[in-house]
Amino acid sequence: MPPFYLHGTSINNPQTPFRISLFRVLLPNPHEAGKLEMSEFMRLQGKRLCAVLVGVVVLALAGCKPAQQTEASAPSVRVTVLTIEPATLAVHDELPGRVAAVRTAEIRPQVSGIVQKRLFEQGTEIRVGTALFQIRSAPFKAEVDSAAAALQRAQAVFDRARVQAERLAPLVQAEAVSQQAYDDAVSQQAQAAADVAQARSALSRRALDLKFATVDAPISGRVDQALVSEGALVSSNDAVPMATIQQIDQVYVDVRQSADALERLSDALDRRSGTDDRTLPVQILKSSGQPYGLDGRVLFSGISVDAGTGDVLLRVLVDNPRRRLLPGMYVKARVQRAHYADALMVPQQAVTRTAGQPGVWVVDARQQPHRVAVEVGELVGGRYRIASGLSAGQRVVIEGGERLSDGVQVETRDWQAAAPHVAITAR
Repeated sequence: MPPFYLHGTSINNPQTPFRISLFRVLLPNPHEAGKLEMSEFMRLQGKRLCAVLVGVVVLALAGCKPAQQTEASAPSVRVTVLTIEPATLAVHDELPGRVAAVRTAEIRPQVSGIVQKRLFEQGTEIRVGTALFQIRSAPFKAEVDSAAAALQRAQAVFDRARVQAERLAPLVQAEAVSQQAYDDAVSQQAQAAADVAQARSALSRRALDLKFATVDAPISGRVDQALVSEGALVSSNDAVPMATIQQIDQVYVDVRQSADALERLSDALDRRSGTDDRTLPVQILKSSGQPYGLDGRVLFSGISVDAGTGDVLLRVLVDNPRRRLLPGMYVKARVQRAHYADALMVPQQAVTRTAGQPGVWVVDARQQPHRVAVEVGELVGGRYRIASGLSAGQRVVIEGGERLSDGVQVETRDWQAAAPHVAITAR
């Protein structure tokens, strides 16, 4: 009897066929075939055929289970994505600095004397020319009177010399007097005129001393505390001033930074060269980072480089109408370094680096991720500005990118930024 085979293929691996020899399964051992009757032979063959069919079914089911397990073991990767949209971005540098008054005047006496009275309220706003101190003026008045008397005496001598020269003028023409006598009279008139001018100058100097006995404010501003009191002897050579006036309706904020940072500010100024205003706007902040509500502008004419440290002193002029900024205060200056009208921003965790090259995962319309190389710009508020490599409307993977590879299926959901943590201090 020729062999009889049952052919099939494995469901798990269709490329691998199999076959089962029914001839060897159905036929008994030749030694036993002669001992069996026909009925027993048929019964035995039926049992063996059933066993063969059961084995075939078991093999088929065994081939199905690995395929089902393979399909279940490769689910879609869950990731969060952000659809990037262009937005306006302003890049700033926050620089620490100190406040300085625009003008500072130390009040010093120009004459020596006893302070008789203080004429101002300490810590108040004063105008230029306001009387601050009164030095005892009696000695200066006496000197003025003496200088005035000397002027009168010189004037009388001059008048007499003038009359004498006028009297001799016709006589010398008539040769009634000598020419020498006339020349002497003219010379005495000239000397008397010089004495009058000198006496007048001395009177003016003594009048100035009398005026300087009242110490006036040379500038407008806020006067500090008085450093001398009534009864103190002061002179123009004193090391300590009588008081200090500071003009703080405008103030300087002096900040220091490296020379490299100055180049970035210069580039920002060059970008503004096409506008009417070529000054860089500056926002003044408290030491805690809260804004004062005061704006200023950078004065590049006030820049100097420290030869020892290489730092740059950057001077910012700030309007201070409410006198909120006082000289010596520590503040921060937020200087705008760059401005972008259509910037593409992605969170910092979305950018990964491979061999030093930054890149992001982008999900396409078929829900498959692809790694895209990008060029990153400034990091602002935990987000990178993408200079190149992405376009508006693309979906960028924010979380779950470490489990991705090109071409796998992903299940996406929108990324939600974490709420800012607010620290509460118990009082």
